[in-house]
Amino acid sequence: MSAYNRRRFLQHSGSMVLLGATSGMAALPRAAFAQDATVKLGLLHSLSGTIAIAEASLVDAEKLAIEEINAAGGVMGRKIEPVVEDGASENAVFAEKARKLLDRDKVAAIVGCYTSASRKALLPVLARSKGLLYYPTYYEGQEQDARVFYPSQEATQSVIAAVEWMAREKGKTFFLVGSDYIYPRTCNKIAKPAIAHMGAKVVGEEYAPLGHTEFSSIINKIKAAKPECIYSTVVGGSNVAFYKQLRAAGLDGTRVVLLSTVVSENEIEGIGKDNAAGYYACMGYFQSLKNPANEKFVKAFKAKYGQDRVIGDPMEVAYNSVYLWKLGVEKAGSFDPDKVIAASAGLTLEAPEGTVRVHEKNHHVWKKVRVGRARPDGQFDVVWESADLIEPNPFPKL
Repeated sequence: MSAYNRRRFLQHSGSMVLLGATSGMAALPRAAFAQDATVKLGLLHSLSGTIAIAEASLVDAEKLAIEEINAAGGVMGRKIEPVVEDGASENAVFAEKARKLLDRDKVAAIVGCYTSASRKALLPVLARSKGLLYYPTYYEGQEQDARVFYPSQEATQSVIAAVEWMAREKGKTFFLVGSDYIYPRTCNKIAKPAIAHMGAKVVGEEYAPLGHTEFSSIINKIKAAKPECIYSTVVGGSNVAFYKQLRAAGLDGTRVVLLSTVVSENEIEGIGKDNAAGYYACMGYFQSLKNPANEKFVKAFKAKYGQDRVIGDPMEVAYNSVYLWKLGVEKAGSFDPDKVIAASAGLTLEAPEGTVRVHEKNHHVWKKVRVGRARPDGQFDVVWESADLIEPNPFPKL
């Protein structure tokens, strides 16, 4: 081809691209971007930075689900191709990577985020690019976005169950302690009327800055108040110091009832099994659950990643998220996010935690909630579970 003809060809091609963009081709359904044999699914989590210690393991669970689905024939005849991006524990990076996944990689959906701040950073990107996010972490509620599914428990599902169980079984005086940000403060706003409803009372409420490691002042206040129950929303690495200092102060799991809604098996690995033994947690999932689906999941996970690996609640929900997307696609008969969203209301998944069902209106899930007591080996003995699936209520009247 001569240089002249090549220029004419390029000019003509450019005109066609511009014509396509102005006539709506840029807004083609995302199904148009699925290849003959594959469809792309974005996995967006912190693989570096301060949140990576809690978040990176979710990718392992998501990859396991993808491998299982691919081995069974894929989704609508296509194998899932994971596209993994690192949010680097920075909200702005999460937004940037989401734009890349949706606009350049043309993923059909994203499974990702851990903190609420990182999720909120994605919302404008999802709206602009007409994307779809599955958010696999328990959180404070107060959100219902048209382009997000929330397969973990929102605060009312765990907090109310937790404090009602403690008030029934362990005592009527409560001390509330948490890290100082939105999740703990929202949880305690939900906890206080539930505690009062049970005829119990709050005798103390304290917060520590995120990353705080010196809890002697708060522990002294707990000892002075002599609560029968401690409800903790201390998060992340601060729990290492908090649990060790409680034990050193004589408030270990044999002497005090402490329940957390943010400490799973993964956090215990960092806290130390001896330091956590005897304390309680309220979660939708524990690795020790006895049912065929969970036993299969745990066996497969350990076979892939090592027998010493543990599985906490967010990891299991991350695994579920991939399957919920698959079910939504198959019901919709399309990879188009809008069609998947419409088809997902009422979807039921038999997950390792048991049955979960997508709420018909608010994009959260009906699910069972459980209380477990930490064993010396870092696993939990389930001491209570809800009789029925608990309806999500992301906007409670407080």
